[in-house]
Amino acid sequence: MTASNKTTNILVCGTGGQGVMTATEILAEAALSLGFDAKKTEVAGMSQRGGVVTSHLRFGERVLSPQIVPGEADLLVGFEAAEALRWVHMLRPGAVVLMNVGRLVPPVVNIGLFDYPEDPVAEIRALGLEVHAFDASALAQELGNIRLGNTVMLGAMADRLPFPAEVLREAVLARFASRKPQLVDVNRQAFELGRRAVAEEALAA
Repeated sequence: MTASNKTTNILVCGTGGQGVMTATEILAEAALSLGFDAKKTEVAGMSQRGGVVTSHLRFGERVLSPQIVPGEADLLVGFEAAEALRWVHMLRPGAVVLMNVGRLVPPVVNIGLFDYPEDPVAEIRALGLEVHAFDASALAQELGNIRLGNTVMLGAMADRLPFPAEVLREAVLARFASRKPQLVDVNRQAFELGRRAVAEEALAA
């Protein structure tokens, strides 16, 4: 997962309201807790709920810029499948894609700028990339709250990072323990559902 310059580059994309920026903040907190230098940046195509959101995170021994250069991302995390497809040009050869196949049509499709792809997972796999696709939205719904999707996606990332999964899990739980302690247990469940979903998808592939 770590590039040759020892900096890990993660691109997270989705639509507004899915928790893309929060997920990236928690990833950065996990990296910082281990002493990494970490920098992140976000681009919201439209600020309102439903707008396209992209977040870059870079961490390593020393990071000068938060911006990922096209062709250098190690991990693409697509909270929405069509958005993941739109950003594959950012990936380096041998990169990994984690994507939620729960369909949430981005506004760029609704306003006619893009057609929704028939099978974004197949299109990405055709590029020769390692793809792990699962329905994070459905898993969140199983726990009673679609907003848990971002924690499911964080769990999915946990075993694809250059540090132990437990570090990221503790960063997730710490975020809720300090703000909404009543949500700690359900977020722990969501995190583990994400980890399990990717592990099971990999075994079935």
